[in-house]
Amino acid sequence: MARILCVDDEPNVVTLKCAILEAAGHVVTASTSAHDAIEKLESSSYDAVVTDWRLGDANGRTVVQAAKARSGTPVVVVSGYVAEAFQAAEPLADLYLEKPVNAQELVTIVNELLKTSRAVSRG
Repeated sequence: MARILCVDDEPNVVTLKCAILEAAGHVVTASTSAHDAIEKLESSSYDAVVTDWRLGDANGRTVVQAAKARSGTPVVVVSGYVAEAFQAAEPLADLYLEKPVNAQELVTIVNELLKTSRAVSRG
């Protein structure tokens, strides 16, 4: 079980992503803006972040930056604008997935990133 921050400015989308990750056994915190996500990252510890790229108040780069500033938390960008996100300046997310994302694929990828992250932190 991991603590995951899930960010999307569309409430129904963030609710769906949270439900998918919770069904996989994770504790998920929802956020609907970059500003809120950054506040949550500053006040709590998360094992991974799943974020959209185009957020109402900023782009996903600010969320990726905030997550990576905290000991390299794994970040997955799930967006309809993957090409735009991938071409953004550093830091880069660990993986980029095109919307709509397959639920099982999202769970598998997040779980693999968590395994890798834990192995690195133990190593």
